[in-house]
Amino acid sequence: MLRKPVARIDVGALKHNLARVREVVPGAKVLAVLKANAYGHGMLQVAEQLQQADAFGVARLDEALALRAGGIVKPIVLLEGFFDADELPQIVASNLQVVVHQQEQIDAILAAELDAPIRVWLKMDTGMHRLGLPPERYQAAWQALSQSPNCLPGIRLMSHFACADDLECPDTIEQLQRFSTWSQGLAGEVSLANSAAVLGWPQSHGDWVRPGLMLYGVSPLLGKQGAEHGLQPVMTLCSRVIAVRDVAAGETVGYGSAWQAQQATRLAVVAIGYGDGYPRNVPNGTPVLMQGRRFPIVGRVSMDMLTVDIGDAIIRPGEQVVLWGQGLPVEEIAALVGTIPYELLCNITPRVDFVYQGGN
Repeated sequence: MLRKPVARIDVGALKHNLARVREVVPGAKVLAVLKANAYGHGMLQVAEQLQQADAFGVARLDEALALRAGGIVKPIVLLEGFFDADELPQIVASNLQVVVHQQEQIDAILAAELDAPIRVWLKMDTGMHRLGLPPERYQAAWQALSQSPNCLPGIRLMSHFACADDLECPDTIEQLQRFSTWSQGLAGEVSLANSAAVLGWPQSHGDWVRPGLMLYGVSPLLGKQGAEHGLQPVMTLCSRVIAVRDVAAGETVGYGSAWQAQQATRLAVVAIGYGDGYPRNVPNGTPVLMQGRRFPIVGRVSMDMLTVDIGDAIIRPGEQVVLWGQGLPVEEIAALVGTIPYELLCNITPRVDFVYQGGN
């Protein structure tokens, strides 16, 4: 029996979540975001299963080239654009699209001698203050790119929200108004909505939406879980019990003796730890699932193992343990750790086996 961590990827849930996006935004095209190894789910494998998306979004050129090398022919957008003019010939050769967010990129495109024009997504900084052209320079940039033979006709217009996950925050409305004001009169398809805006800000949907986290069954909205939006968890992180031990009242467990048994009990030792990407700083009481029941983690998470208080339950070595996923939302574990689900999903290490179920 394999006694090591496994990330079970439910391809049916992945496709369900894409269909859910289309239910929410039936009139928009979908740019499925696959950056950071598809949020830890396996970039190429996810791309192969999301062929109903209209395009894929990645952060960097190497991610796009890996998809092309894996046989993916669907449009791919470089969400961070290009870093150097020397990358432009490769972008053309690989039929990639680019987000343009600073003047240096515009200058490079205008000066380049390219074998074919490229598709440009022109990004405005409406308040995120990370990437994007200042609003007052946006129309001039659009004019320059629209007139360049190096750009395909129809510059796409985009921005990114800073606080769309918080439905009480007024910043998203302000960003929408700023974008509308400074893009007025410019022709081109509009893309503003990330996962949080898809679910929480229907006035932002535009022509293209850019779902990321929600494709993987996780809520992008503060205090919510994916199931509340009709989403299904794609990743279920599992491992197995490798030992069961009796501990007496007063005995301590793990490094630093961080937990002490208040009464005689039994512990299950599970083959997963921070070396596999499970967070070291989970507090005592963080749940895992065994036999459909919740049991609390006790003591510190080690590199390869963690311990669970099973009381008088009949648990034997080889028992499957769910760390998050089906039946135990990753949002709940992230909240206990004091982080966000994105980080937990992206931190899974190569020691974990990935098994894709229900796919082609």
